[in-house]
Amino acid sequence: MSDIWRLIRLLSPRRRWMLAGLGLATMTLLANFGLLALSGWFLAATALTGLAGIAAQNAFNFFTPSAMVRFFATLRVGSRYAERLVTHETTFRLLADMRVWFYTRLEPLAPAVLQTQRAADLLNRIVTDIDTLNLFYLRVFVPVLTAIAAGLIMAAFFAFFSWPAALTMILGLCLNGMLAPMLTSRKGAKPGAEINRITAALRTEYVEALQGMGELLVFGAASAMQARAAGLDAELAAAQADMGRVAGLGLALSGLAANATLLGVLVFGDRRFEAGDMSAAQVPMLVLGAMAAFEATAPLPAALQFLGQIKSAARRIFALADQAPPVPAPALPAPAPDGFGLTLNNITLRYAPDAPLVLDGFSLSVPQGRHVGIVGPSGSGKTTLINLLMRFHEFQGGDARFGGHDLRAYGSADMARHATIISQRSHLFHTSIRDNLLLANGAADEAALWHALEVAQLADFVRSLPKGLDSMVGEGGSKLSGGQARRVALARAVLKPAPWLILDEPTEGLDAETERAFLADLAPILKGRTVLYITHRPAGLALMDEIYALRNGKAARIS
Repeated sequence: MSDIWRLIRLLSPRRRWMLAGLGLATMTLLANFGLLALSGWFLAATALTGLAGIAAQNAFNFFTPSAMVRFFATLRVGSRYAERLVTHETTFRLLADMRVWFYTRLEPLAPAVLQTQRAADLLNRIVTDIDTLNLFYLRVFVPVLTAIAAGLIMAAFFAFFSWPAALTMILGLCLNGMLAPMLTSRKGAKPGAEINRITAALRTEYVEALQGMGELLVFGAASAMQARAAGLDAELAAAQADMGRVAGLGLALSGLAANATLLGVLVFGDRRFEAGDMSAAQVPMLVLGAMAAFEATAPLPAALQFLGQIKSAARRIFALADQAPPVPAPALPAPAPDGFGLTLNNITLRYAPDAPLVLDGFSLSVPQGRHVGIVGPSGSGKTTLINLLMRFHEFQGGDARFGGHDLRAYGSADMARHATIISQRSHLFHTSIRDNLLLANGAADEAALWHALEVAQLADFVRSLPKGLDSMVGEGGSKLSGGQARRVALARAVLKPAPWLILDEPTEGLDAETERAFLADLAPILKGRTVLYITHRPAGLALMDEIYALRNGKAARIS
């Protein structure tokens, strides 16, 4: 299926809104056509009546045509206003739908697949590419189908008076609405794709430059980054200039088609008048009607230029959305666990078919309520164990059972309900302390939030802030110290009393005094939970019931 047809199917749930906007746009074009055609006839007929004398003037009906002119003028204004409201409302609804759809396709890919993507490129796809796809309805769908529907109706009107004039208008509309757009689309496809590619690359450069500004300045690499950005900017300007030339060509062809059509309609109308088959006033009616008809095809050259960018954006969006999640969703609803013990027997896991084994014959038993520590150097597979348990990566061999059931019967969302994770990378969003805590339990009331902060020994600090719970934490928790950020993660664990608590290097990066205070506050939270504590530091292991060392993909008990 082509990307455009797939995009149409993706938008189809909003087809009523889409068709309503299409109908109003067609009505606006036909109202404008009726207004100009009738005005041409009315003005010419009035002038001819004035030359015919008093008797003809008294017999001429001025009121009905003038009323119809007002009707078409009012209809055009009203339908244009309604069309703008409906099409823009539809556009916003489609944009929201596409963002939600894309997010739901990305969610199963996290974190395994998304870790292989550059953050700036992901941002570009989520923002720029989705915005580009959103142009499809307003810039392509509505103009093309409106031109077809209105063009056929206007051609039928012309045919009633003169078949040659109708054919001339159809030919002109086809030249303006099909041949010129196809030519500009073909010529605009390459620069359109280049604009998308360069824009994405430029955004990536800027995002990474802002994220690494300190390192760029310290190591004197800012000038090299500026040179790359300047090169991309020059390429973008060249691609935009090429697109501008294509747009100019489209406008020139459009003007040529319109003027040639007006001339043809005038010639054929004059011949019908000379043959006595048409009144003199009907000739300007057809000429002005033909002029109005070209409003239908005026947006089409630009529409097909947008089509190149839309195809490129759709290709990038669908390429990511179509990637298979590393762990397929279970075919049946997850079973209720019989307790919360974990048994891993002879597990093998590698991240890619040609990658080395990270877990090789790994076995571990964690009974419900037991506190188990896992130590090992960086790269030994400690984090892989978390990825296995949380169903972020699939294991290839061995047997894994959680709560008495095969671990494969659970998806990542199921395991997230049974486990809470505190890690050195616990993310804090750029919002208030309150909102960061509510991530763990959206139904928590004020008292529950303060209780969680009391347990995490952070309540006094939050009370000292001018806005208390509504104080902003900054990007990634930049307004908090490392220890305070970990205590927010502790408070989240209190708010989400899951039976499992997984600690992934929770004291990494903390000084010795802050580490001791953090572990002292952590101890009460461990009670009554099954704990997996993963670290390469000795601190905190005294809180564990047993300790295993992870080496060469296998676990060996050391305490």
